[in-house]
Order: sequence, then structure tokens, then C-alpha cells
Amino acid sequence: MRVLFSDSMRVSFVVLGLLLVLFIAWPLLRTVTASNPVVLWETVLDEQVRASILLTFGASLVATVIAFVTGVPLAYLLARVDFRGKGLIEGTIALPIVVPHSAAGIALLMTFGRRTLLGQAFGLFGIRFVSAVPGIVIAMLFVSLPFLVSAAREGFEAVEPRLEYVARTLGASPWGAFWRVSFPLAWRSILSGVILMWARGLSEFGAVVILAYHPMVTPILLYERFESFGLSYALPVASLIILVCLVAFAALRATAQGQRRRERQGA
Repeated sequence: MRVLFSDSMRVSFVVLGLLLVLFIAWPLLRTVTASNPVVLWETVLDEQVRASILLTFGASLVATVIAFVTGVPLAYLLARVDFRGKGLIEGTIALPIVVPHSAAGIALLMTFGRRTLLGQAFGLFGIRFVSAVPGIVIAMLFVSLPFLVSAAREGFEAVEPRLEYVARTLGASPWGAFWRVSFPLAWRSILSGVILMWARGLSEFGAVVILAYHPMVTPILLYERFESFGLSYALPVASLIILVCLVAFAALRATAQGQRRRERQGA
């Protein structure tokens, strides 16, 4: 602790950092503490709220799994192979970060709507995206996948390619070198990307509200209650959502940190 206040520069940085931390923490704390515990418990018992939270968590998890299966291989290629058009692909993957999410929702609607080619093709198998759970999943997938791909690519770039070459010279196949060398060494970054993507999916509103207003995920449910009934009716829902997200995110962070400690002890 003394190191933080060892000179004037660090004291200034501590003050500036605390201001930023308070900017994030104080509104959340104020919202949670402003709710009546009785009303908050009634909100917990509200079936619509519970169903919305479960839907949000589940849809974001499915989107994260899809991005993991498809994004990790892409991240590996971007980290290991130089090819024509690589910059274009990297830029395309990063585009959802800068595109307004309401515009992303319209783009998805134009691609997966009921009258579009893809929408009709999926409809033959009973899959629809407008006002349906698959629409929520692809909306979350679209806006949050850059976090996972970017983190995984940085993880693979930190792994020395010569380690793979050594594994290959010892008889490992390309698959074996990937699973036994590259993936375990990059796993920490990949896990961070998984957590960030899943957490980002929980908060998605703009793309989901356009493509799949119903069934309602928690951001849409909160918005609807605020617009229809005002702050007093929306406050306990907001408090509950904040608490649930904080607990889930803290548990994931603790799991990731525990994994890192075990890796250090094993080393």
C-alpha cells in the first residue's frame, strides 16, 4: 500500500483512478441500496422477471459457445498465418464494436427476416429469428464476438511458434500440437475473452430489441417497465439484474483467477 503513495505522481494517479472507480461503482451501489428489500423479494418471485433473466443468461451462453467453436480457430489462423486479405478479415471482425447496435439489429433483420433468403431457408427447418430465441442468440453473437476473437488471437500470438515446431518434430500432428501446446498456453486469454463476450451479451439491447422484442430479455423487460410504469416500478428490476450480474461476473472472475493461481503453482 505504501508503494501507491510513494511519490506525488502516484498519488495523483491514485486520485484519478479512484474517481473513475467511483464513477462506475456509485451509481450501481445507489441503485441497489435504493430498493425496498420487500419489493426486491417480490421481484425475485415475479415469474416474468425470472424467466427473462434465465433467457438472457442462456442465450448469451449459447452465443458464446458458437463464437468459441468458430472464433478460436479463426483467431489461431490470424495469429499464425499471413495471407492476402488478412487485414480485411480483422477489420470485419472488429466492425460490430463501432457499428451502432440498433443498426446491427436492422442489418440482421434484413438478413434473417421472414421474407429473406436465409430466413426462408431456416424456416424450412422450423427455425425463425424474428421474435424468437434464435434471433436473440444471433443478435448477442453479432455484437459481442469481437471480444472473444480478439482475446484469443492475442493469446495465440503470445505463444512462441517454435514450441509448435518442436512438438511437430517430436511426432505430434498439427491437431496434437494445437491441443497440447498452443491451446493450453493461450487458454488464459481465451477464457478472458469468453467471460467478456458472455458478459457483453447479457447487456445487449439495441440489436435484440429490433430483431426479437419478444420473448423479452432483461434489458428489454427493464426498458418496457420503465416506459410503461415509471422509475418506481423499474427500480427493483434494475436492482435485481445488477445483483445477479455482479454475482455471476464475480464468480467467473474468481474461477479465472483460481485457474491462474493453479497454473503458477504447477509451474
